[in-house]
Amino acid sequence: MKAGRWSWSGRTTRWAGAVAVLALVLPSQQVAAGATAGPASSVTGYAGLTGAQRANLLSIARDTWRFYSVDVDPATHLPLDNVTFAGGSTTPTGYGRYTSAANIGVYLWAVVAASDLGLISRPQARARIQATLGEVASLKRFDGFLYQWYDTTTGHVIRNPGDIDCTGETTPAFDNCFFISNVDNGWYASGLIVVREAMPELARLVDGLIAPMNFGIFYDGRAETHCNTNPAIAGNQPTGQMYGGYYAGLPPDSGDNWTHYYHNGALYSDPRISAYIGMGMHQMPGNVWWRSWRELPPPAPFPDCQSTDPDFSWQGQWPMPVSWQSYTDPQSGQRFTVWEGHYVYPGSGLTFIPTFGGGMFEGLMPDEVVPETSWGTRSFGLADVRTAAVQIKYATGQLHYPVWGMSPSSTPDDTGGYGGYGVEGLAFPYYGTGADASHPNLGLSQCHGCATEDVVTPHASFLALDVAPQQAYANIQALRTLYPGVYGADGFFDAVNPATGAVGHRDLVLDQSMIMAALDNALENRALQRDFARDPVSWAARTYLSAETMSIR
Repeated sequence: MKAGRWSWSGRTTRWAGAVAVLALVLPSQQVAAGATAGPASSVTGYAGLTGAQRANLLSIARDTWRFYSVDVDPATHLPLDNVTFAGGSTTPTGYGRYTSAANIGVYLWAVVAASDLGLISRPQARARIQATLGEVASLKRFDGFLYQWYDTTTGHVIRNPGDIDCTGETTPAFDNCFFISNVDNGWYASGLIVVREAMPELARLVDGLIAPMNFGIFYDGRAETHCNTNPAIAGNQPTGQMYGGYYAGLPPDSGDNWTHYYHNGALYSDPRISAYIGMGMHQMPGNVWWRSWRELPPPAPFPDCQSTDPDFSWQGQWPMPVSWQSYTDPQSGQRFTVWEGHYVYPGSGLTFIPTFGGGMFEGLMPDEVVPETSWGTRSFGLADVRTAAVQIKYATGQLHYPVWGMSPSSTPDDTGGYGGYGVEGLAFPYYGTGADASHPNLGLSQCHGCATEDVVTPHASFLALDVAPQQAYANIQALRTLYPGVYGADGFFDAVNPATGAVGHRDLVLDQSMIMAALDNALENRALQRDFARDPVSWAARTYLSAETMSIR
């Protein structure tokens, strides 16, 4: 993304780039006095798997947990980004000795899941978490937030994997030595919250790490208009949204720093974890929920917006059915006009909310901890169900693959590459900015040409266990049966080309931890979701998910 341009997606750090965020620094706040935790009973009980299926999934969890014995650096107790088993080797052939805030956060999920599933004892889990968080407490941080990349052997901030040690770069610059990722720190905070509730004996340690964190730095609190953007601000910015990150020492309101920043404007993507937590900690107002976009909208329905609001007719489906709705914010009482459009799967009545690049984890990863399917049955919980349905329908019906599940993952080889795979609907007509009622775009993601559709990753099937248990289970079994090389001693490898059978013999801590979290929720009655529900920050997710009714019903 070029400087000064917007980005509507929430990409994880693995899509790497020195990108940043425009932020308004607010006073540090804790969860407001009187905020109450939600009862675990507010999370709907999980059902849909037979005893034999559960036993098989537990065996996969047991194999997957073995990965962490080689993934965690014994000196620093930090999780490595990835481990390679080239050619399907039973022992590692390469190590990605670097890590990120997201990697640390989801590793915490995995340890809690291993304890819940009986794969390790509670004292063992506690010792692992204490060792990791003890190291995290010693890492260089910015107001409690973690930087983009760390060397797992030294704990030092590094500019990029294999790049320079940032101890030698002392003057703030627009690079990853000073970049604080919004979404990655959202996942880090989610891991801390899960630990705080799953292991109350570690709450004091966790609270000490959370206390300095203020998600308000990722919120653009400048003046809003009733339009989608504010043309009075340089760059015609969509105020009231979150930003992708923050450059330490380079505030966005100084000089032309704003040209290095972008907004996470697409709410149905993985950065919404930071909105749940930021609002839950009373560090972002409810505006961020209503001002962010479910789909990239047409000009707002007011005369003065027609010439200043951006033209999004290039997106995957345009035009969309019109559905402007008015909502009253539960906290402020302010009224917001929200575009509640939807995409329609071509030739069917299947309506859904698109992600930016069509990847499964963009849509479903937050549901691993936030009980979207329980609290958002008319909003993002329903969107999660429809995302899985679109993935299944397109891969099997349009591409004629025997398996489904596209999401950013390793390339299907042993080069160590990584790709932005997703269901974009490239097989359907696309007219770009020439789209109109007579020639509508028919893609399945917001972006066109941002991903390819030739790789399936196992973690996508596990994410779908919460919304389509039988279909997800059948797909997990099909992956093992049709592509036996995709499964090793440490569980599933990261990627397979369904047409050629080529496998990427690499395990990523991010993806393996999504698998562990999904299995904990499926086998232990949504245990991680119930941990989050018990925490005081959960009030915001519970409130806002239930307040909205999307047009995909």
